Amino acid sequence: MEEKKKANKKFIFIIGALILVGIVYGGYKFIHSLSHEETDDAQIEAKMNPIIPHVSGYVEKVYVSDNQKVKKGDTLLIIDSRDYKVQLQQARANLLASESQVGVAKASIGSYQANAAASNSQYKSAGGNIKSAEIKLWRATQDFKRYENLFANHSITEQQYEQALAAKQEAEQQLEILKNQEKASASQRNAAVSQTEISENQVSVAEANVESAKAALDAALLNMDYTVITAPIDGQLSSVDIQPGQFIQPGQSLFYLVNTNDKWIIANFKETQLEKMRVGQKVGIEVDAYPGYEFEGKITAFSPATGARFSLLPPDNATGNFVKTVQRLPVKIEFSDKNDKEKLERLRSGMNVLVDVHLK
Repeated sequence: MEEKKKANKKFIFIIGALILVGIVYGGYKFIHSLSHEETDDAQIEAKMNPIIPHVSGYVEKVYVSDNQKVKKGDTLLIIDSRDYKVQLQQARANLLASESQVGVAKASIGSYQANAAASNSQYKSAGGNIKSAEIKLWRATQDFKRYENLFANHSITEQQYEQALAAKQEAEQQLEILKNQEKASASQRNAAVSQTEISENQVSVAEANVESAKAALDAALLNMDYTVITAPIDGQLSSVDIQPGQFIQPGQSLFYLVNTNDKWIIANFKETQLEKMRVGQKVGIEVDAYPGYEFEGKITAFSPATGARFSLLPPDNATGNFVKTVQRLPVKIEFSDKNDKEKLERLRSGMNVLVDVHLK
């Protein structure tokens, strides 16, 4: 009987102790919740740069391996560049040909300009001769009129009259010849001027071809540079599933380069937890990989929309079977400079963490 009483006392003591522990723990959690907000829906994030080729071709050599650390500018792989070397040589030859066409077109301009100047000189000379011929014709006409009156009065001989008539007719013919020469000179001058304008246009076209050839040469040089793929940043590579001889296309994602020097946390808090949360508040961070060690960080940004809104098929609440669901908002948390650098460097993107926001 006494043993039964002792057993009952022990059981009551254990129950009392458990109740006391529960009350203490519950009180602690309640007090803690007044100045803290926690969530385990959080992961470490880092920039993952996809390695994407600009040109197509067969892989000639791969210089890196899985999970290798690289520096900015390190060569990752090389694409067979023989086709691009041929294109580069062709672009250089096209540029030389285009430049020579410019020289030929400019030389033609000089020739046509000389012809235009000569034709213009002939045109001006013909104009001067016409004026002289018009004066001679006027004199011959006046003489003929006088001789015609004298011949009518029988004051001169018929031979003298005929000589005056012949002089007048000769002056008229000479004037007509000079006018025809002037028209021919004008036509030659206009043709030379027109040819000069055409040659100037040809020079413009040839110069445009030179610029086009230079652009093609720049593109060929750029494609040659693109055959060597280098690391854009410092970081660590993912699995490198590329082999020599493999054909790759522009825009194809080959593998990833993770920036291990820049990490942050995206924590998805319930919308009911955001009332007192602000940018700049201190955050305690526990990483599952390092139990017992607390990293330090701070809130730096709140997402402009809930995570569901960024999904491929966002929920449509305008339906007859609507059920209210608590939404979560992504919050960005950055690590502070007070953390252990060695442990911070060993963190990897995608690791689960528990974050504790200090509201006060």
